[in-house]
Amino acid sequence: MELHSLITEQFRLNPIQKKALTKLGLNTALDLLYHFPTRYGDTSEMKNIKSLVHGETAVVFGKITGLKTGKGYRTKIPMGEARVTDDTSSIKCVWFNQPYLAKMIAEGTLVRIEGKISERKKTNELYFSNPKIEKVDKLPIGVGDSLFKGEATEHVLYPVYPESRGITSNWMYHTIQKIFKSGILDKVVDPLPKEMLDKYSLPTLKTALIWIHAPLKETDAQSARKRFAFEEVFFIQLEKHKTKIEYQKNPSFIVKKEEKEIAEFVKRFPFQATGAQTKAITHILEDFKRGHAMSRLLHGDVGSGKTAVAAVSTYAVVTNKLQVAYMCPTEILAKQHFESFIQFFAYLNIQVGLITGSGCRKFPSKLNPKGWTDISRSQLLKWVANGEIPILIGTHALIQKTVKFKNLAYVIIDEQHRFGTNQRKKLARKPARTTVKSGGIIAPHLLSMTATPIPRTLALTIYGDLDLTLLDQMPTGRKPIITEIVLPNKREETYEKIKEGMKTGRQLYVICPRIDEPDPDKELTLNVKSVVEEAKRLQKDIFKEYKIGIVHSKMTTDEKEKVMSDFASNKIDILVATSVVEVGVNVPNATMIIIEGGERFGLAQLHQLRGRVVRSNHQAYCYVFAESKTQKTLDRLKALKTAKNGFELAEYDLIQRGSGELYGRKQWGLSDVAMEALKNIKMVEAARLEAQSLLAKNESLSDYPLIKSHLASRKKDEIHFE
Repeated sequence: MELHSLITEQFRLNPIQKKALTKLGLNTALDLLYHFPTRYGDTSEMKNIKSLVHGETAVVFGKITGLKTGKGYRTKIPMGEARVTDDTSSIKCVWFNQPYLAKMIAEGTLVRIEGKISERKKTNELYFSNPKIEKVDKLPIGVGDSLFKGEATEHVLYPVYPESRGITSNWMYHTIQKIFKSGILDKVVDPLPKEMLDKYSLPTLKTALIWIHAPLKETDAQSARKRFAFEEVFFIQLEKHKTKIEYQKNPSFIVKKEEKEIAEFVKRFPFQATGAQTKAITHILEDFKRGHAMSRLLHGDVGSGKTAVAAVSTYAVVTNKLQVAYMCPTEILAKQHFESFIQFFAYLNIQVGLITGSGCRKFPSKLNPKGWTDISRSQLLKWVANGEIPILIGTHALIQKTVKFKNLAYVIIDEQHRFGTNQRKKLARKPARTTVKSGGIIAPHLLSMTATPIPRTLALTIYGDLDLTLLDQMPTGRKPIITEIVLPNKREETYEKIKEGMKTGRQLYVICPRIDEPDPDKELTLNVKSVVEEAKRLQKDIFKEYKIGIVHSKMTTDEKEKVMSDFASNKIDILVATSVVEVGVNVPNATMIIIEGGERFGLAQLHQLRGRVVRSNHQAYCYVFAESKTQKTLDRLKALKTAKNGFELAEYDLIQRGSGELYGRKQWGLSDVAMEALKNIKMVEAARLEAQSLLAKNESLSDYPLIKSHLASRKKDEIHFE
C-alpha cells in the first residue's frame, strides 16, 4: 500500500461507505492518516461482564435489553429491571424506587453502567443494584483490540473519530490499524527539520501519527496534537510571510501629502479623531511613501471609525491624481459607503462611482451637483478607465475583467475575510500602468479592514501576510452601551422600558434566535419562519401602536433595501431580522436592540450585533433575552456585560468554550487541531518566528527541499486560510 493509494482500491466498501468517505473528504490512505480523532475514551476502567465479582464496584459497557417495571414480590417496592449484554456475557440491573429509569432508556440502547455487584443468595446470580446508567454513542474498543495488544500497560485510550452514515468510528479505527500494519509509516517523509523538532520537543511525523491514532497514554496524544498544530501553524505562517515578501517586492505608487492638508481634511469630520485613528492614518501614510506595495490590516471594533481612516487615506491618494477601489461584501454596505464618501468628498468636487450587481451610480449628478445619479454600466466603466472617476466603490462586481482603471493606486477591502483568496487577489492585481524602467506592473497599496473580533493568536496566524493596526478606541462622546441579560420573568418589565425609549422617537432592532439545522435549506426556512412569526407576535401582543418591518435572507436585495431604507428614514419603528443586520447597517436613531435566544450565539457575534446601536452619541441599550438559567450561560452573558471590547470576548470564548465557538471559524480554514492550538500564544509566536527566520536565511527555501515541497503541495491542494 502507498500513501496515495485509493481507499476504494485497498478496502472492500459498499456504496454507502464510499459515499460517506467522499463526504468526509477521505480518498487516499494519507487522508485517513490525517483524519484525527476528536477525543479519546478510556478502557482502564472497563470490565468484561464475564469477569465481574460479587461485592466490587465496576463499570461495563453494553446493549440494554429486557426493560420492564413492576413491584417487589414481597416488599411491593416500585422497581425497574433490564439486562446489559457485552461480547462476554450479560447481567441484570435492578433499580429500587427508581422505576422511571427503565422507562427513560429505549430497548437496544448502548449504555455505560456503573455500580456495585450484588448476589442473589438462592441462585448465586450476580446483578447490579441501583447502578448509574448513561447512554453512549458507541461501545469502546476493548484492550484486546488495541494496536498495543500483548504489551504490558495499565492505561489504554481508544480514539473516537468524526463519522458519517456508513462509516463508524470503529471502522475508522480498525482500518487505520490495517494501514499501520502495511508498513506505510516507513514511507512518510517528515517536512520539519530535526533541529526544529528537538528545539520544541516535538515527535517525528511517524511517531506522531501512531500517538494520535493509538496512544498508550494521554500525554502521547497531547504531544502528537501539539506537533500537528505546530506544523500547520508554521506552514501557514511560512506561506503568509512568503506572500508578504513577494507582494512587497512590487513597486507601487509613492503617495505624499502634507500633514497640514491631512489635518484640514480631518478637521471637517463631525467628530474628533481618536488617538488610535490618528496612529492608523500615520501608519498608512508612512507606508505610502516607501515605494513598495503596502499590505496592511485595519482591525477595529464596530463603531471604532475604520471608514474615516479609509477616507483620510483615500484623500491622500486621489489628491495625487490617482485612483482608489473600495470593495464591500454586500450591496447594502457598498451603498452605505458610497453615501459616506459623498459626505467626505463633496466639498472637493471629487467624483465617486458605485458599481454593484443591480446597477451603477455616480456623484455628482450633472443636473443636481449636490446629489448622485443612476448611470449605465458602460458609461461608468468608461469614466473609470480614463481616470475621470477617481473613487470606485462596489461589491465583487469590482473584480470583473471589464472594470479597468487608469491609475489604480489603492485598494480597500472591507470585512476582507468574507471574500475568497482569489477574489481579493484579482482586485489587488488589477493592472494600473506599466513602469517605464522595468516594463512590470505597479501594484496598488492594499488595506484590508475587519470588525470581526478574533483572538490575537488567530490574527497572528491567518493575517501573517499583513501588517496589523488595531483601532482600540471609540470616538469621544460615545457612551458605552448598557447591556442587560433578561430572563423569562423579566420580559414584560423590559418591554415596558423599551416602550418608554420609543416614545422619545428612538427605534428598535429585534434579532431572532439562530436555528441550527443540518440541512441548509431547512435551516434557512426555519430562520425565515422565526422572523415572520416573531414580527406577528410583537405586532399583536407587545408593540401594537408601532410599525414593524422584517428582513431575512430569503428576501431579494431590492426588498431588503426598501425595508432598510424605510427603517433608516424612520418610516418603520421596529426591524425584526436574523443576524443579517450584523454587518453593514448604519441607523444612528436605532439605539435599542433585543437579541432573542442569546445563549445560542457566540459572544463575539452578540457583540457585533449590539454594535448596530452604537452609532450615535445617544445612550444605547442591548437586551439579551435568554431562556437558559444555567450558571455557565449566565457567566458567559455576564462577560458580555463587562468586556470592554470584542477582542476580549473572542479571547473569553476561546478559553471557556474552545475554538469550536469562535465566530466565523469555518471561514478561517484551519483544522480542529490548529484551532485548539490557538489557546497557546507561545506556540503560535514560536511558529511565526521560525517561519520568519527561515525566510530571512533562505527566501527561496532551496536549502530546505522538504519544506519547499510540502509548501508547494499545500498550495496545489488549494488550501485557503481566510
